[in-house]
Amino acid sequence: MAQFRLVIRSGPAAGKVYPLETPDISIGRDNTNMIVINDAEVSRRHARMELRGATYVIQDLGSTNGTFVNGSRLSGIQVLNSGDAVSFGEGVVLAYESAEDVNATILSEKAPQTVIQQTTPAPAPASVPAPIPVPAPPPPPVFSGQVPAGPIPMPPAAAPKKKKFPVWLIILIALLLILCVCLGFFLIIDQFSLWCKVVPFLVPLLGGTC
Repeated sequence: MAQFRLVIRSGPAAGKVYPLETPDISIGRDNTNMIVINDAEVSRRHARMELRGATYVIQDLGSTNGTFVNGSRLSGIQVLNSGDAVSFGEGVVLAYESAEDVNATILSEKAPQTVIQQTTPAPAPASVPAPIPVPAPPPPPVFSGQVPAGPIPMPPAAAPKKKKFPVWLIILIALLLILCVCLGFFLIIDQFSLWCKVVPFLVPLLGGTC
């Protein structure tokens, strides 16, 4: 029975398990390898694993994209420990696992589990929500042509302002009246030749004779 195995975590045929049953294992894309991984990042003869003592060691065989253990690229022989991640390039990742650890995990998963019944607490009484205040309805809109329900109060009419008669206009009218009276007086005197009778003292001053 194999003590270790490789499990593809990412890449082609993810989840496939390769039991490690021989002391010398070759890995690559070519069909002559013991573990064949058909991926473009895997070289024809990519890596080699060898059983030494109680575990396997791995070395790169001059591949194009390199071999990595836990993210570190190999430059020589690397001892593998259970749980190590072996990567070929960037897209192919395999997990190196111990078969004993896997069996223990499977047994632990099958062991009966004690079901602990939990008493469900009684639901708390639902609190009565406070009544939501209902807003007062808005006043109905007033449309054009609508007859009002009652008389609409009219604003008080403003008292008309008394216009003040300007003083200068009064003086101007008085002067015009005086001027008209004087002109009319002199026209009457001149028409009836009454200069000598009315104002005889002005006739000699004006160059006339009575």
